[in-house]
Amino acid sequence: MADVAVVGSGPNGLAAAVVMARAGLDVHLYEAGATIGGGTRTSELIQPGYLHDVCSAVHPMAVASPFFKAFELAKRIELLVPEVQHGAPLDVGGAAVAYQSLERTADELGNDGPAYRRLLQPLLERAAGIVDISSYQLLRAPRDPLAALRLGLATLDQGTPFWNRRFREEAAPALLTGVMAHAVSALPSLTATGAGLMLSLLAHAGGWVIPVGGSQSIAKAMADDLVEHAGTIHTGQAVESLHQVRPAKAILLDVAAPALLRLAGSEVPDRYRRALETFRFGNAACKVDYILSEPVPWRDPALAKSGTVHVGGSRTAMAEAENLVAMGKHPSEPYVLASQPSLVDSTRAPAGRRILWTYCHVPAGSDVDMGEAVTARLERYAPGFRDVVVASKTTTAAGLAAYNRNYVGGDFSAGMMNLRGLLRRPVFSTVPWRTPIPGVYLCSSSTSPGPGVTGMPGYNAAKYALKDIFQKRVPGLGLA
Repeated sequence: MADVAVVGSGPNGLAAAVVMARAGLDVHLYEAGATIGGGTRTSELIQPGYLHDVCSAVHPMAVASPFFKAFELAKRIELLVPEVQHGAPLDVGGAAVAYQSLERTADELGNDGPAYRRLLQPLLERAAGIVDISSYQLLRAPRDPLAALRLGLATLDQGTPFWNRRFREEAAPALLTGVMAHAVSALPSLTATGAGLMLSLLAHAGGWVIPVGGSQSIAKAMADDLVEHAGTIHTGQAVESLHQVRPAKAILLDVAAPALLRLAGSEVPDRYRRALETFRFGNAACKVDYILSEPVPWRDPALAKSGTVHVGGSRTAMAEAENLVAMGKHPSEPYVLASQPSLVDSTRAPAGRRILWTYCHVPAGSDVDMGEAVTARLERYAPGFRDVVVASKTTTAAGLAAYNRNYVGGDFSAGMMNLRGLLRRPVFSTVPWRTPIPGVYLCSSSTSPGPGVTGMPGYNAAKYALKDIFQKRVPGLGLA
């Protein structure tokens, strides 16, 4: 009889399995797909020899997440830091770019550089405390109250309609807004701003790293550790009921919250059932992958050095595009998030070729192909882009939902990213990973702390499963 069954091999399921196996338990991990990884898969999506990240591509939390730091991920795989962490082309000409150095970034932002520095410097000084806040549960009292205060004040500064009061030019606001828009939310908003500020400070701390070989290398590192500690991985094995993995003493589910209803059926108590049935998902993404004959011909050469580019023009234009999505519309000029992994990782494509990873936001469940709209946005800021495209592939929001059951409606965040959605994930609780079903825990991004390749939902769920069922502490990772 297995001690532990983990269902789902995304980064959170793998993290949960690693923790349990290191505690000396017999762990079996079940994955419906042919390969492990979930949101950290890398595949030859278009042509053989070209490695595209299927979902996540750039990983600020790979060096900042408490789990990955304790797991020493940076010693297990090669993580490369571009010269420019992220950038945004501007309608007024030129581009705004963020370096690891906050000083260099501020110096190149013109008249708004000092204002940008004053916003980010207090956060950078308490970076560890801010990462801690974003890694566990928002209902928990912060271990660094000063970090919480500074993040709160900065969020209020940039998360309301008065967000331009400290700026006079286009560059700094566009640089910040491009990062805030990762949250797939109306702008300005407090939740998108909080997430954006954390990612912005990480650009100036550990950097927005890109793993050599693709995001799959993160999943492989965790899988290797699991097997090293006698864990067993079952691929191509869909779990449709908890009965399939019983009599395991602990069951950890890396699934979207409502999937527990399908897996557990009548075992779900009425009150918890209602919470799962009313759990809300957010809007979605339409992803466009490219094979290129040469680098993107950005009008501003600084963007050719940037691992990530937020294509949307001004702060106002990006907000307008995101607010149209929030109203259920498809913007004709969408905000586009682009990753250029070939900039630092030559393993992604044959010599002389490049790959480009992009997506734009769309309403939940959309089956609209935004490939032409994305290409047009890139062409606007990189004249001649169409001429370097060898091949492309669009995955609609409906396609993302079909690829991964956790991406309900194409929502790769596995849950609404507003304040209620962050606090009620999936229920209001200081221990949201526990379910009322004995021995069953949720460990997906539908639980705290939410989306991102952090491993923390899996770590948190495993910590409580060890405590509740096996009377054990987390072994050898040194986390609280």
